[in-house]
Amino acid sequence: MAVTLTEAAARHVARYLARRGKGVGVRLGVKTTGCSGLAYKLEYADDFAPEDLVFEGHGVKVLVDPKSLPYIDGTQLDIVREALNEGFKFNNPREKDRCGCGESFRV
Repeated sequence: MAVTLTEAAARHVARYLARRGKGVGVRLGVKTTGCSGLAYKLEYADDFAPEDLVFEGHGVKVLVDPKSLPYIDGTQLDIVREALNEGFKFNNPREKDRCGCGESFRV
């Protein structure tokens, strides 16, 4: 079981954490929402929770709660730039369907 980052995503996170001046990595999980049922939640983490599963790639830690892992196991976090917009992209092999607006997914 693993969650990984591309080198570009790791650089982006590392730069942001350096600018913030604090943080141990990013916390990735899922929440129930939207038309398809689940949505990704991603936030910068300032500390570890006792139950966190910690994955590391390119020097950046990804913290995942055990309840979210079955939905995101195997996911690769990437950073993409489209025109003037830049954002994270979740390459999740467990996704079976995504809602039309792209906000939620189903496994």
